[in-house]
Amino acid sequence: MPLRFVIIGGGPAGVAAATYAARLGAEVTVIERDVLGGAANLWDCIPSKAMIATGATFNQVDEAGSMGVDVADASVHLDSVRQRIEAITTSLAKSNRTLLESQHVNLVEGTGRLVDPHTVVASLADGTEVTIEADAVLVSTGSRPRIPEWAEPDGERLLTTRDAYPPPELPEHLVVIGSGVTGVEFVHMFSSLGSRVTLIVSRQQVLPQKDPEVAAVLEEDFLARGVHLLKGARAVGVDRNDDASLTVRCDDGRVVTGSHALLAIGSIPNTEGVGLVEAGVAMDGLWPKQLDHHLRTNVPTVYLAGDVSGKLPLASVASMQGKKIAEHVMGLHIVEHRHLDYDKAASAIFTQPEIADVGLAEADAFAEGRKVRVTKVPFATTAKALINNDARGFVKIISDPATGVVLGGSIVGRHAAELISVLAVAVTAGLRVSDLADSLLVHPALAEALAEAAE
Repeated sequence: MPLRFVIIGGGPAGVAAATYAARLGAEVTVIERDVLGGAANLWDCIPSKAMIATGATFNQVDEAGSMGVDVADASVHLDSVRQRIEAITTSLAKSNRTLLESQHVNLVEGTGRLVDPHTVVASLADGTEVTIEADAVLVSTGSRPRIPEWAEPDGERLLTTRDAYPPPELPEHLVVIGSGVTGVEFVHMFSSLGSRVTLIVSRQQVLPQKDPEVAAVLEEDFLARGVHLLKGARAVGVDRNDDASLTVRCDDGRVVTGSHALLAIGSIPNTEGVGLVEAGVAMDGLWPKQLDHHLRTNVPTVYLAGDVSGKLPLASVASMQGKKIAEHVMGLHIVEHRHLDYDKAASAIFTQPEIADVGLAEADAFAEGRKVRVTKVPFATTAKALINNDARGFVKIISDPATGVVLGGSIVGRHAAELISVLAVAVTAGLRVSDLADSLLVHPALAEALAEAAE
């Protein structure tokens, strides 16, 4: 009898776990209430990147003159943008469904909850319930935008991230609350589309968890765009005015009034109502108290992945978690299984310029008193950057001075999200800077800066 594997939540982790387990011979059931591919992914991540791409295209019209091209005035049509985003997310969801159906995965549209370590009940849209027995259960129910007690989003003026792809109307003046990864992407997105933007920065730099040198490049771009940075301010309230505008109040007494405001202050896991406590899983509020390196809870049959795991909240990480869990469930770890190393996960921020990093950060190395070699090359020295008429940014490589092994790196500039893959492979495989320096790369290409930084 094949192993019965039930997955509650068909996001990146759930889809990856399902397809790998099915390939290895499991009888797989996926329970998803919203969209195959995950709400946080297909209703948040993908739409935001699609709108950023629209904004980048719009900006290229303004920059065309410096490239020797004369173009007519351009405008943004929100209905067309909305239709484009819907087409993208529909296509991706359909691809996920086609893949899983081709592997004979049982797809259940509904909400799943654990009754005990081996039993899952799926509540369907018509009110009926289906009981499913399981040898292993994966909970990967994702997350939702965090809403503070002092805010009541209405989907029109006071927005969460999922109300903004796009909003009903283009904001005249958008106040973005939160200067982390999501917040700065929204600043870039709406300033590119023509909105006036104010960013409330609770600390003294945007992206407080990132390299200050990286954050400085982004702040410089924001200021050049006319973005107003309200530093050292933490939002504590939002008031609706008679003229339909909103006023955001900060803890230091400062206020800013705009036509719209957007909350970008993190997310919370969807672990309520999933039956984790009923199944015996030890919880600390909304988070699991413990997960081993296989992402298994204190209940041996129950695993957590994706945003509910408390690890890096990245779709790429969730997908890899799903794969690793499937391998463990199917016993593949006994002969060939490499644990996930979250310190080697690449991440990117899709602003202009793009920001990407992987592995050991320079600031962390110095804070630990660790000796590292830091080499940096600006894109302004590469022919491709000049051809692209965009010489902003740099490549920075962190390596071990004794062995030359690549430990990490940061890239700021055009296509940084693509270029970081080279450093990600180097960090994961333990390559040396000489391996990069000796590689015969394309000319002219932005990747040449990687080889130059490795010299």
